[in-house]
Amino acid sequence: MSLPLFADSSAVVHQSLNRALLAQLQAQADGPLVFEHCAFDGENLEGIELRGATFRNCTFVGAVLVRATLTGTSWWRCRAAGSAFELSDLTDAKFDGCDLSNTNWRRARLSGAAFAEVKLTGAKFTEAQTLGLTLRESVAVNADLRGLSFRKQTVVGLNLSGADLSGCDFTEAVLVDCDLADASLKNARFARADLRRAKLGSIQVGDLLQHFKGSIMSTDQAAALVAGLGVQVV
Repeated sequence: MSLPLFADSSAVVHQSLNRALLAQLQAQADGPLVFEHCAFDGENLEGIELRGATFRNCTFVGAVLVRATLTGTSWWRCRAAGSAFELSDLTDAKFDGCDLSNTNWRRARLSGAAFAEVKLTGAKFTEAQTLGLTLRESVAVNADLRGLSFRKQTVVGLNLSGADLSGCDFTEAVLVDCDLADASLKNARFARADLRRAKLGSIQVGDLLQHFKGSIMSTDQAAALVAGLGVQVV
C-alpha cells in the first residue's frame, strides 16, 4: 500500500495505521514522522520506536504502546483513552489538549514530560519515573499519582479531586486554582506549600496535623476549618 506523504516526506494524514504500515513509513522518511488525523485505535504497537514523532488530532483509543520508545514526541489534541503506555520511554514528551483518560503509565519513563490541558481521569502512574514532569490546567480526577513530586513547582489549574496523592511531594509548591477535594493524602508532604488559592474540600483538625502541617493557608480556609469544628467565627 502506498501512503500519501507531504512534500517533505515526513508527514502522513488521514490514515488508519498498524505496525506494518508504520514500518513502511519509517523506511520512506528521512527524519521524525508527523501524523495528522491518523487512527491507531486498538493496535498492538508494543515495542514500537517512534522517537521525536508528532501526532496531531490522532486517535489511539485502546492502543497498546507497552515498552514503546516515544522520547521527545509531541501529542496535540489526540484521543488515547484506555491506552497502555506501561514501561514506555516518554522522556521529554509533550501532551497538549489530549484525552488520556484511564491510561496506564506504570513504570513508564516520563522524566521531563509535560502535560497541559489534558484529561487524565482514572489514569495510573504507578512506579513511573517522573523527575521534572509537569502538569497544568488538567483534569486528573480519581487518578493514581502516588509518589509524584511537585516540589517547588507552581501548579496551576489541576482538578485532583478523588485522586490518590499518597506520598506526593508538594514541598514549597504553589497551588493555584487546584482542587484537592476528597483526594487521598496519605504521607503527602506540604511543608511550606502555598495552598491559599487551592480548594481543599472538607478537612478536619486531624487532616491538618497529618497532611497540611507547615503549609500556608488563607484566613478564609482557616475560618472554614474552625467552622467545621462547630466553632462560630465572627
